[in-house]
Order: sequence, then C-alpha cells, then structure tokens
Amino acid sequence: MSESKSAVSHELNALGKAQAYQLADITKTPPQFGSLTPRWLTRFLEFKGLASGIYRVNRVKEGDTPLDALCSSEKKSLEIPQGYVDYEKKPREYVLSSISTIINVDTAVEDVYSSPYDQTKEQLHLAIESLKERQESQIINNDDYGLLKNAAKSQIIKPRKGAPTPDDLDELLTKVWKEPSFFLAHPRAVAAFARECTRRGVPPVTVNNFGGVFITWRGIPIIPTDKLFVDGVKNPKSQTGKTNILLVRTGESKRGVVGLFQGGLLPDQAMSRGLSVRFRGVDDKGLASYLLSMYCSAAILADDALAVLEDVEVGEYHEYNR
Repeated sequence: MSESKSAVSHELNALGKAQAYQLADITKTPPQFGSLTPRWLTRFLEFKGLASGIYRVNRVKEGDTPLDALCSSEKKSLEIPQGYVDYEKKPREYVLSSISTIINVDTAVEDVYSSPYDQTKEQLHLAIESLKERQESQIINNDDYGLLKNAAKSQIIKPRKGAPTPDDLDELLTKVWKEPSFFLAHPRAVAAFARECTRRGVPPVTVNNFGGVFITWRGIPIIPTDKLFVDGVKNPKSQTGKTNILLVRTGESKRGVVGLFQGGLLPDQAMSRGLSVRFRGVDDKGLASYLLSMYCSAAILADDALAVLEDVEVGEYHEYNR
C-alpha cells in the first residue's frame, strides 16, 4: 500500500512530453545523402565548353624538335633550313557522352508536403548530385575517355616496393614535369603515402585550395577521391588492397588534361557544366516527370600530361619506437 502511494506522489501533475510533442515545431534538415563527396577532381580540373559536342585534338607529329633551325653567327655563309611543321592526318575526336536519369514526382505530394522544403527541388537536387558523382567516376574510369584507360604506356610505372613512397611520387614527377597540377588518389592511398612520409621523418606539408586542406608532395597537392577504386570498389572492407595514383597537368593552354561539357544548356554554366533539366509533363496519374542529362568527356592533349603509379598497396603499417 505504501509503495503505490510513493509511486503516485512522484508523478508530475503536468502535461507530458508525448502530448506536448504534438504541438512542437520541429526543425528539420533537407535530405542528407551520405554517399555524396566533395568531388575535388571536377574542381581542380580545367573544363572547356563545346558548341557542338565534339572536340578534336590536333597534334603535331612528334620528333626531337618540330622544325630544323640554324644556330650560327654567320648566316650569309650557311644555308638556312627550310621545311614545315607536319600534323597528324587523323586526329582523335572526343564526342560527349551522356549520363541520364528520370525523376518522377507525385504532384499531390508536391502540393501538400512542400513546406518548408520544396519536394520537387529536393528530388532534383539529389538527382543532380548523383549525376555529378557519376561524372567524376566516368572521367577517371570510362572505357572510352577515362584517364586510367588512356594513359600512355610510357607514362605508367610501378611502386618500388608496395606502399606509395616519396621516391615513387618523385618518379611520377619525372613523367609529368612540365607544370604538374595535382596528384589524385583514393583516401586510403593518401593515408598510406602519409605513413611512408612519417616513417622517413618527412611529414607532408599541407595547403588550402578550394576551401579544402590537402597534403602535398614537392608543392603539388594530393587530391582524394573514392572514384580511384581499391581492389575495384569505392569503400573496401579489407585492411589491405591495391589502387592507382595519378599525376595530372590540367589546362588547354598547358597541353594538359581538359574536362569537356556541352555549353549553353543552363544559364549558370560554372555550377551546371553540361547539365540539362527538361520537364516531360504530367501523366494521367498525376506524376510529374523530369529528364536530367549531363553531357561530359575528358581529353588528354599530350601524353606527358598524365602519369599513373599502378598497383599501390594501401595496407602497410609500421611500428614506431618511442
């Protein structure tokens, strides 16, 4: 009897939390898509908008020098060489590829449940972000124009041992020594390289670019991306695995790697490179449909604009003596 009286005496004579919750104004976030990344590659890479979806890379036939020339203080007594600079007869043409998806929105849901967030805008935003993620992956891995598939054989090297060492990245720099722009690596490879630097007592310097902090080697930033797979996957479960590290020179004026997109599709080209959003109408069930397409490609203007460090081991760790 005394226990029941004690329990009653501890109850609050006030409105409970469950009831009060019904009147609360809940602060909500927009939809959070955990698989989205900063996509640093598309920020560091220089892009060029195309008028007709085709980009032709005209190259000069390679030699020690493009044209013979006379170097002499006695011009009158020597014959000046004559000739011309020859071009490749069949230059490569890059045709933009498309990445597309269709988003359906129930107009009844849009009408009733669009406060505080517009349902259509949120759906389109997440779809566009997904297309941009796929674009970055295609720039690296596409079978036709991807960087990994188009690196010249003379520009591909192996690590000296297994893990990426300072010596290996120095070797990459000998391959892309004309104004290199950035290294590109999976986060696990970035960590593996940092461990090797720490082991040797040369911790990498950091630099700020595009609002991010990156470690550097020889002043060149090392940019992380999960689109350079480890053992063929973005997020490997195993502690060990192999991947690749790239060194890139970017820019058309530098005869580097250039991202390509279809120009003039949306007003804000800086934010929407090659993106097209088209309303397809509303069907008899009240579903509004939108076609989203992104037109993209990439071109390597000169062989020495890209080098690859192949089969890098990311799972080597070291014990340090205190």
